[in-house]
Amino acid sequence: MWTSSRMSNAKNLLGLGVSLYFWGLMDLTTTVLSGSARPLTEGQEDNLSDKLHQRMKRSWVWNQFFVLEEYTGTDPLYVGKLHSDMDRGDGSIKYILSGEGAGIVFTIDDTTGDIHAIQRLDREERSQYTLRAQALDRRTGRPMEPESEFIIKIQDINDNEPKFLDGPYVASVPEMSPVGTSVIQVTATDADDPTYGNSARVVYSILQGQPYFSVDSRTGLIRTALMNMDREAKEYYEVIIQAKDMGGQLGGLAGTTTVNITLSDVNDNPPRFPQKHYQMSVLESAPISSTVGRVVAKDLDEGINAEMKYSLVDGDGLDVFDINTDPNYQVGIITVRKPLSFESKKSYTLKVEGANPHLEMRFLNLGPFRDTTTVHISVEDVDEPPVFDPNFYFVEVPEDVEIGTTIQVISAKDPDVTNNSIRYSIDRSSDPGRFFYVDITSGALMTARPLDREDISWHNITVLAVELNNPSQVGSVSVTVKVLDVNDNAPEFARFYEGFVCENAKAGQLIQTVSAIDRDDPQEGQHFYYSLAPEAANNPNFTLRDNQDNTAWILTRRSGFRQHEQNTFYLPILISDNGRPVLSSTGTLTVHVCSCDEDGMVMSCNAEAYALPVNLSRGALIAILTCIFVLLVLVLLILSMRRQRKQPYIIDEEENIHENIVRYDDEGGGEEDTEAFDIAAMWNPREAQLVVKNRQDMLPEIESLSRYVPQACVMDNNVHNYVLAKLYEADMDLWAPPFDSLQTYMFEGNGSVAESLSSLQSVTTDSDQSYDYLTDWGPRFKKLAEMYGATDSSGALW
Repeated sequence: MWTSSRMSNAKNLLGLGVSLYFWGLMDLTTTVLSGSARPLTEGQEDNLSDKLHQRMKRSWVWNQFFVLEEYTGTDPLYVGKLHSDMDRGDGSIKYILSGEGAGIVFTIDDTTGDIHAIQRLDREERSQYTLRAQALDRRTGRPMEPESEFIIKIQDINDNEPKFLDGPYVASVPEMSPVGTSVIQVTATDADDPTYGNSARVVYSILQGQPYFSVDSRTGLIRTALMNMDREAKEYYEVIIQAKDMGGQLGGLAGTTTVNITLSDVNDNPPRFPQKHYQMSVLESAPISSTVGRVVAKDLDEGINAEMKYSLVDGDGLDVFDINTDPNYQVGIITVRKPLSFESKKSYTLKVEGANPHLEMRFLNLGPFRDTTTVHISVEDVDEPPVFDPNFYFVEVPEDVEIGTTIQVISAKDPDVTNNSIRYSIDRSSDPGRFFYVDITSGALMTARPLDREDISWHNITVLAVELNNPSQVGSVSVTVKVLDVNDNAPEFARFYEGFVCENAKAGQLIQTVSAIDRDDPQEGQHFYYSLAPEAANNPNFTLRDNQDNTAWILTRRSGFRQHEQNTFYLPILISDNGRPVLSSTGTLTVHVCSCDEDGMVMSCNAEAYALPVNLSRGALIAILTCIFVLLVLVLLILSMRRQRKQPYIIDEEENIHENIVRYDDEGGGEEDTEAFDIAAMWNPREAQLVVKNRQDMLPEIESLSRYVPQACVMDNNVHNYVLAKLYEADMDLWAPPFDSLQTYMFEGNGSVAESLSSLQSVTTDSDQSYDYLTDWGPRFKKLAEMYGATDSSGALW
């Protein structure tokens, strides 16, 4: 048998050469079968099928075929020829092909056994195919020989260029790096067969990026090729790397990639101030931590290498100003550290230093990495509010201080050069009760109302100081007033005490323990003394024992109490404190006489039991309550009618309203109008009578307030104290209308040489003043015209 023959196609010289080249690589085994070639009989065929699964010496053995990839011819590519020694060339043998690609990629001539490739082959897609061949009897279809397997390998050609699968690349390298510093390694892959020829042998070269960078031709490692590359001069580089197969020889395929290289920054540039002198200004009223100005030192580096640290290294304002570094913009912010005063110092000079906190040792020779600049700061004058000295007041005042007493003098001054006058006042939101008053010019803080420690023990008031020429400039100061305790509250029972004594009680038996409280708070503590009131000191029924611990016992003095004789006792108890002066009060203990059992348990405390008649129905009770309600209504109605009869000047709804106004605000009564005002009080408050007529034109009845003025206050030369006392009396009088207090504020001090300035007495003088014009003022002033105007009558006015 002939194993296989690789015959070339005369039309394809390349195929012939390859076939001759691989002829020696084939394993040719020739076995000559006995007998001539003829079809198998049925017995032989069965015998052959039984031995197919046995190891036997076949008459043909196929190893492998080789065929080039990427064939571009128009005819099918000849691969090889199958031939059996049983084939006599008469067409009785039929060759069939099966396996990978059979009938699709590869075909066989069933008569001659020639194999052809009918599709374009690509080794990178598939490098080999495994097929099976068999020779059959064309007439009977029976196998002439056992099936044999062979391989068709695709031979590689250089049809793939190198490719950079990870490109384009991005890399960085520090600036000023030494020559040969590694940057990045690039890798190209070639899909061709690396075991065959030089198709997959790649060589690297640099097409763009010289003389800054170089590449290793074998490994693809990129390195720096130039020393002292400065980022501030050029930061970005675009390097193009080529990879070429066939060892870089002519005719090889090539691929390229781009490598973007950035020079990273290092601290190789020291900071520098663009200005050596800064001029700034600040108002003297600038608050603490307010910004005065900014300075900046330029640094060509970036990131952490451009960070700055600013500090004040010299100058006359080191304790007045401070400087901070803005981490976002790397600027120095000068701020106010202490309050400024134009009057004290008008300008300051500072020396500011800016330095890099992060240094690199190999670049220290490029330094120094710091710089300085000078800052001149001018303080501008502003109109400042008044300033108090001290800035806080603490005052202790006894609670029995008199109204109008000066407890503290508040002092403020204008810090400006003009030194304007100051006016004082109290912020009423801090003193809603109006307990204090401050003199507008002197700043004397005085009491305006009585103080009571038991009601308010601390007062926190705010005193305001305003410039006279500029009221918008207001200063304030806190004044804390502590009200000191005086013994002005008498002790009293802690609660209402009510006890009982049994009829069978014995002498000396305890019936009640009493205790007291005192609103005062003496420094030495409270101690109460108990005793029976003088009128009850010698009573035969009860006695008192002071326990010396602020409590007292009430004991029986005798036995034999009887309800029918007296069922209730009222025992007055005198309670005294240990203050100065000693104050005392009397409390009453109510003691009921009760019937008790042998164990002292109360059974009854009433002499006679009160019982509601059982025959009194609910309807009768409602009728009684209804009668009581009707009587109350009648009484109220009678009282209301009597009250209306006492008011002859009450306005009638049907009366002319103009007439009512004249009667209510009658200005023409003169001295005859004795019900409206106390004429004597208007002449001089000290000559006012103690008994004053009451007004009858409105309710409630108003008495002149001047008679309530204490003589000590009236005789005092301090008019201001007098006004405060009168103001307090008016505030405390709930029935005083505001329009009826005119005479209260007409006190002019002691011994006024001008006497009374009122014109109400001019009617009795020989005045030459003419009042004829009153007749032209209409009917409202008719009465005044009749009193003061000219008249034809020669008789008296009244």
